[in-house]
Amino acid sequence: IMLYEAIGWAEPGKGVEFFKSGATRLDGRIPVNTGGGLVSTGHPVGATGVRQVLEIYRQMKGQCGDYQMQNRPNLGLTVNMGGDDMTITTMLLRNAPSSKL
Repeated sequence: IMLYEAIGWAEPGKGVEFFKSGATRLDGRIPVNTGGGLVSTGHPVGATGVRQVLEIYRQMKGQCGDYQMQNRPNLGLTVNMGGDDMTITTMLLRNAPSSKL
C-alpha cells in the first residue's frame, strides 16, 4: 500500500482506497503480485527482485496457468522497497515478440 503511493499510483494517504478499488486484482487495471506476492512464497532475503522479474516474465510468456492474466502484458514493472523504505530498486521490462529472440 505504501508502494502504490510511493510510485504515484495513489495519492498520499489513498493507498488503501486504491487497493480496495480492485485496480490491483488479477483482472484489474494494474494487476499486482499476480502469483500471490512474497507472502505466498516467503521472503527470500536477496532474491526478492529475482522473484518479481521471474513472475513478470512468466506472465509475459503465458506460463502462469490458473493465475495467468487474460491479456498478456507487454510491459511489467518491479518495485522493491528496502528496509527503511527509502531504498527502492525498480525495473521496467518489455516483452519481446518471439520472432525477435
